[in-house]
Amino acid sequence: MIFSVAAFAILVTISLALARAFMGPTLYDRILAINMVGTKTVLLIAVFAVLSGRTSMIDIALTYALINFIGVVAVLKIVEQGNFFTSGDDDRAK
Repeated sequence: MIFSVAAFAILVTISLALARAFMGPTLYDRILAINMVGTKTVLLIAVFAVLSGRTSMIDIALTYALINFIGVVAVLKIVEQGNFFTSGDDDRAK
């Protein structure tokens, strides 16, 4: 019973984060909201793993968390620097 309530609360939080992603005034608000959706999805997978008794789904949740983290870092690097191939140093200052 308590896990189904937790799953419902996580789904509500995901829907609020998606609303924030669509309404966010800045790009950084949208990226943060999508990161939050990914984090809550990991929590939702973990709750479903406990509900179904399949603890092997925890490995899937951890893998998804790593993919979410790498994806957010990659998107932020593209937004900040324009591509993946620059070191971040300003070559024009030389």
